[in-house]
Amino acid sequence: MSQAAGEVLLVDDEGTLLKLMCVYLRRLGYAVTAANTVAKAWEHVKASPERFAVVVLDAGMAETGIDDLVPELLAANPRLQVVVNSGYPVDMRVLEKAVPGRVEFLHKPFSPDMLAAAVRRMLGPQEKI
Repeated sequence: MSQAAGEVLLVDDEGTLLKLMCVYLRRLGYAVTAANTVAKAWEHVKASPERFAVVVLDAGMAETGIDDLVPELLAANPRLQVVVNSGYPVDMRVLEKAVPGRVEFLHKPFSPDMLAAAVRRMLGPQEKI
């Protein structure tokens, strides 16, 4: 992946899953940063908003709800894309309407290939792999 495409920020409180996602995406050539809390994710985004191209976010971690958190993340970086994931049903209609083309849902459990495909889709023309 080219440096121009930016990094993937993984946000999940399941330590084993977070580690597996990191390992897999790094093996595919992605630059990856991991955060096990929303607060840590925000620290990374605030420190360097343009650094990230995609955030993969566990919907269950958004204390304020994804309808509030995702638009805040997207406002921090106009080219950022978000993959929301959860093992529970999530109504994405509000987000998809508010930020069309910049958010996608990935249902848990997902395979490593499904994760990689979601990241590739969100990177779109930026993708160089």
